[in-house]
Amino acid sequence: MTERWLSIVGIGEDGVEGLSPAAKKLIEGAELVAGGARHLALADKLISGERLPWPSPYTDAIPHLVGRRGSPVCVLASGDPFFYGVGAKLTAFVAPEEMRIVPAPSSLSLAAARLGWSLADVRTISFCGRPLAPLAPLLQPGARVLALSADAATPAEVADFLSRRGFGESRIHVLESLGGPGERIRSTTAWDFSFDDVGPLNLTALEIVAGSDAAILPRTSGLPDGLFENDGQMTKREVRAVTLSTLAPRSGELLWDIGAGSGSIAIEWLLADPANRAIGIERDPVRAARAARNAVDLGVPSLDIREGSAPDAFQGLEAPDAVFIGGGIANDGVLDGAYGALKRGGRIVANSITVESEAVLIDAVQRLGGTLTRLSVERLDSIGGMHGFRPAMTVTQWSAVKP
Repeated sequence: MTERWLSIVGIGEDGVEGLSPAAKKLIEGAELVAGGARHLALADKLISGERLPWPSPYTDAIPHLVGRRGSPVCVLASGDPFFYGVGAKLTAFVAPEEMRIVPAPSSLSLAAARLGWSLADVRTISFCGRPLAPLAPLLQPGARVLALSADAATPAEVADFLSRRGFGESRIHVLESLGGPGERIRSTTAWDFSFDDVGPLNLTALEIVAGSDAAILPRTSGLPDGLFENDGQMTKREVRAVTLSTLAPRSGELLWDIGAGSGSIAIEWLLADPANRAIGIERDPVRAARAARNAVDLGVPSLDIREGSAPDAFQGLEAPDAVFIGGGIANDGVLDGAYGALKRGGRIVANSITVESEAVLIDAVQRLGGTLTRLSVERLDSIGGMHGFRPAMTVTQWSAVKP
């Protein structure tokens, strides 16, 4: 039977008084206790072994912990070690059967209890070492959000973020030192936020109220064109909706967006699921920078923009689960290079508006299979003093699944 030499104990702001007898014994019996300086102070009277305060970054201490395998080691964590905590990091190096886990209520559980919110109905996000941008997709009318703050400045930064995006009427609750003697809860609106004495250990809870000018991101594909900074060369809304539907995003998959332009396809791919990943390949540095700005503005700063020309830019990239080709189809090697890199069972979609690139797609369907579809869109326009439908350029779309 594998020895459980590593224990991970969650500890709250109430310190040892909030620990179970089992948790106390694990700390008392450990030859090495690791954790943040605050955690070590909270458990001070139980620690008899060696102490290891976390370095920065704390992951630098993991080899030292693993080097003590077989000896009783205890890691202290805030609340639940497997909710934005150290637990998940350690499981990459230590098997679960070598561990004992004793969680405490997470700060999010405590916040929900204080506010009377159902955790099942709340969106959660962490700003610890992460930007504010991913908050944007969560800003839906009536939504409730619990956000782990990075430091004392986070609540004010969140209030400013909301106000700039048209959500200034949203209610903000700042919950400090939950579960401890210094617990404090204050509420205001994003517009009126003026707390200048927030403690570093805090959580921000949001009740979203959208103003008439709020930048609400729809939850379907085909975002309005106006949400993207662009130079006119972008996949338009209706065609983009069909393209995303054909690409069929699945959780955790990687997309290559070749000829990324404004980044619209890759951005909507990322918005489809928070676990999704995307690499945008764009040879024009101006457009590449624009795509990166759009990704931040629309809440998916993880978009990986690579400047370069296809197919040379494919070198060294992780194999994709799906590929979209929006530009450069007629260039030698682009389509075949992308198809060759695609994983088995992966999807590829290529859009064309020129006869030259359409010829490449016709050849592709003959060699590689798949389907060809023509997409036509007409929009109402003024014609003198009257109105008529003006057609946009027809798009020929090739799609295939790699066997």
